[in-house]
This record gives sequence, structure tokens and C-alpha cells, in this order.
Amino acid sequence: MSNDFSMFDLHPQVLQAVTDLGYEVPTPIQERAIPALLAGRDVLGQAQTGTGKTAAFALPLLHNLDTGARGVQGLVVTPTRELALQVSKAIYEYGRLRGVRVLAVYGGQSYDRQISRLERGVDIVVGTPGRMLDLINRGVLNLSTVRYLVLDEADEMLSMGFVEDIEAILRETPPERQTALFSATLPEPIRQLAERYMRNPEAIAVNPERITVAETEQRHYLVYEEDKLAALMRLLEVETVTGALIFTRTKIKAAEVADALVARGIQAEALHGDLTQMARETVLNRFRQGRLTFLVATDVAARGLDIEGISHVINFDLPFDGEAYVHRIGRTGRAGRTGVAISLLTPREKQGLRRIEAYTLQSIPRAKLPSVEDVLAYRDTLFVRRVETALAQPDNAATAMVQRLCEAGHTPEELAAAAIQLVRAQEQYRPIEPVNEIQPYLPAHRRSAPMREGRAQDERYHSQGERPRGAHPRESSQKHDREKGMVRFVLNAGKAQGIRPGDIVGAIAGEADIPGRDIGAIDIQERYTYVDVAEKHADKVFKRMKQFRMRQHRLTLKYAE
Repeated sequence: MSNDFSMFDLHPQVLQAVTDLGYEVPTPIQERAIPALLAGRDVLGQAQTGTGKTAAFALPLLHNLDTGARGVQGLVVTPTRELALQVSKAIYEYGRLRGVRVLAVYGGQSYDRQISRLERGVDIVVGTPGRMLDLINRGVLNLSTVRYLVLDEADEMLSMGFVEDIEAILRETPPERQTALFSATLPEPIRQLAERYMRNPEAIAVNPERITVAETEQRHYLVYEEDKLAALMRLLEVETVTGALIFTRTKIKAAEVADALVARGIQAEALHGDLTQMARETVLNRFRQGRLTFLVATDVAARGLDIEGISHVINFDLPFDGEAYVHRIGRTGRAGRTGVAISLLTPREKQGLRRIEAYTLQSIPRAKLPSVEDVLAYRDTLFVRRVETALAQPDNAATAMVQRLCEAGHTPEELAAAAIQLVRAQEQYRPIEPVNEIQPYLPAHRRSAPMREGRAQDERYHSQGERPRGAHPRESSQKHDREKGMVRFVLNAGKAQGIRPGDIVGAIAGEADIPGRDIGAIDIQERYTYVDVAEKHADKVFKRMKQFRMRQHRLTLKYAE
């Protein structure tokens, strides 16, 4: 059997387009999904971004496309406008020889243009749930002729609160349609959605025992919160970075980190929800073109990004759960290339790391930060390489200048030393900031130097599993006493709704824009949840979160009695 795309017996024009694009060997998800979809079966696929899933669902759709039919035949639902544009572009390229008419619909773009295109007729619509539903409600997007439906990155859409919109869209399509659902992870809500709207789907998982990318080197560093920026700068000095995504929990932190990097001479920009679509696309284009090396973003701002050439993903703040971690680091180590995923942890985040390791079934080893001496030595090595490169490309004007200076009485050694001093003068603007890197806990009689009291106690708690006085667990089995300086709220959801501590912390920290460390004890009961928040943030939390959405739930937050 052939191991190229001819093995699938695709429509000749589709196969020719794939060949013209340089595709040679199908990826694992394509090998398994394409035959199932060509046979007319529904598919429930577990595959992360970068595994070739777009071609896996697009090629069968284009193979079966009736170019003479009226009405929308294919519908692809994506979580973000960036992904909608990427998928629609890919489908157009795969189907260009078949004359496919594809339209991307998403928020932030004029309704008039999208309505005009729909009225002229399109074969395939790709878009975000909200805009699709708006067009359906306006009576301009008719889904009664849809024969093929795809839910792409379904777990992202559910985590963004789109489940009701998705179900409303599904109800507008014919029940006999063929459905493909692709997701990096398959939590219970995804499985329930599949049970309700799919017909005996064929389950396909790519490397289910290792849902993170094998080509990605993963490691973490343990530092205190106030030392994270200094630790990051040391790593950036010694890592060979061609393009990096740096993740933070809030947009304010993203802006702060980006500004701090720029102040230290690093090309970085923040990507957050406050940017206009034009500004966002400008930043992304600069990054794609290599004019920008670092993007600092939140999970929300980075959803749907599919950018080539990312060598590093850096978790400046650790994500709250394994799913978010998988999505973050899946943006590097693609298409057989190696990648690096680095996480900066505080002692209080060690439990979160253990949850992520349990979820991914992989260990994320701790590494030691480069010392001041390591950074200086690397700078020297880098400078020598640059000199050797310059020596291989002689400059006649520079050589003539050296000769004149030698004739003036200076030795070549003196000239070289002076030139090095001038060239490396800029390094004074990149001071190597001190980092109080956390050492493994040792009993008192083995410590070579005293630790600060608060930090010694904190490290003992996180290294040995003991809880210092005043510390509190994130979740308890019974109602707890309120800690001094905290205000208690109650949410109208609990264990019965599948609520987890990470969900609560992520929702409050993200929606109210407060540090996760200012969220105290969480007590999840059967149908309600108590959560303590630092008193200084109580008013802001209450104002911003009287009503909000978390996963597929609409929640209300009130002051506890």
C-alpha cells in the first residue's frame, strides 16, 4: 500500500492540490480520520493543534463536495476568529481546483460583507459560534442543506462558554448530517455533547497515553514571585530562542512583563483582549515575519493562534489545570521540530505542577537556573562566535582603518581590546539581576546558611507536605472558619456541576483581574461553593462577578451569610 495521499483515493483535483502544496506523507490523525470520514462515519478525534487535523477533516469534505448544488454544504465551527481564518484559508487552498467557495464569519468584521457573500452563495462556512448564531437569527445563514459539520477545538469552545451556542447551531442542521469533532482533550462535557449529537462516532486518538508533544523538552524552575522576571532574563540570555510565547494569567501582568522586557532591550509585545483587531493582526504579522521575537499573552488572547517557528513556550505563570498546559505547550515542538516548554513556579504552585504531571502522564523535571558566571560565560562565547563570523567575511574599509591606527603606534592587541570594549559596552544595560533561587529543603543541622523565616517555613510546607501556621488548603471537606483579612463569597454551583478548585481560581483571577494568591480557601459542597477572597479585592470581585459564565455554567456570586 502506498504511504502517500493517493492511498485515500481522493477526488483527483483534491489530490492534485495536496500534491502541489508539497504534502507527501499523511500524519497519524490523517491516516485514521480520512478513511473513516470518506466512508461516511462520524468521527470523535483527539488531536492537538499542529497534528494536521485541518486536512484530516477538510479533504473528505472537499472530496464529497457537490459543486453544482445550492446552499451551504459544509460548516466548520471554531473557537476564535484567528482559527476561523486559518481553517478557511487551508480549505480554500485544498479545494481551489474544485472551485470551492468558502467564507469565514467572525466577530469584528462587517455584517454587510458576510451577508453579501452568503446571498451570492457559498459552499463552506467557517466561523465562530457567536457570529454564526447572529447570522442564523438574522435569517441569512441557512443550515438546512448542511451535509458535513465539524467542531474544531471543541474543548476550547466549551471552556469559553460556547456550549449553548454550539447546541443551538447543531439544532439548525439536518439530523442526517455527518459530524466530526476534534479536541485536544476529551473532558466529560465533550463526551456528553458527542453522545447527544453524533451517531456512533469512531473514536480516534493520537498518542492518547502522551497528550503532550514528545519533541518538546519540558522543565520547570522554582523561584519566588518577586524573582520571576530576573529568572526569565537569565534564561533568555542562554536559550537559543527563535520565537517564544510567554504566558501570564492576566492581561495586566502580560502588559507589565512585556514592558519590563522592552526596558531590558528585548523585542516583546503584549497580546491581550484590549487590542483592536487591526492592532492584534499587526502584532501577529510582526511576529510571523520575525521582526518580533517574544509575545506575552494570556490564554484567552492566545486561543486559536497557529504560528510556525515557535521554539519556546514559557509559563511565566503556571496554568490552573492540565488542559490549559497542554494547549499552551502544544504551540511548540511541531512537525517533527524540537521545542522547549519552560515553567516558572513559586512554592505555592508545586501542587499545581503535580496535577499537571498526573494529567499529562509525564514528569516535568526541575532545572537549575543559570548562575551569573554562566550568563557571563555565554555572553563571551556568543561574542567570540560573532567575531569568527566577521573574520570569515573581511571588510576592506575596516582593515584599512586598523592599518592606519597601527601606523599611529597602536598594537593589534590594543586595538582589538578597545574594539571589544566599545562593542560590548551595551551589556551594561543588561545587568544580571540577583535571584534567590529556592534550594531543596534540608533539616536545620544540614543547612549551610540560615533561610529567611517566612520562606523557610513556606518551603518546608511545599517540600515536605506540612502546613505552616496560617496556611490553608485550597479545598476542604467541611465549612471552614474565615481567615483574617478575607471576605467569603458563595457560588450557586458545586460538585454536582463538576466544579473544581482550579475552575474557581481561574474564573475569579481572570474575570476580576486579581492575583491568584489573593484567593483563599475554597470549600466545594454538593450544589454550592464557598470561596474566600482578600478583603482589598472584595468589592471589585463582587461588581465584576455578580453573574458570569464558567465552562458551560451560568453562575451567580453573592456575599456569604
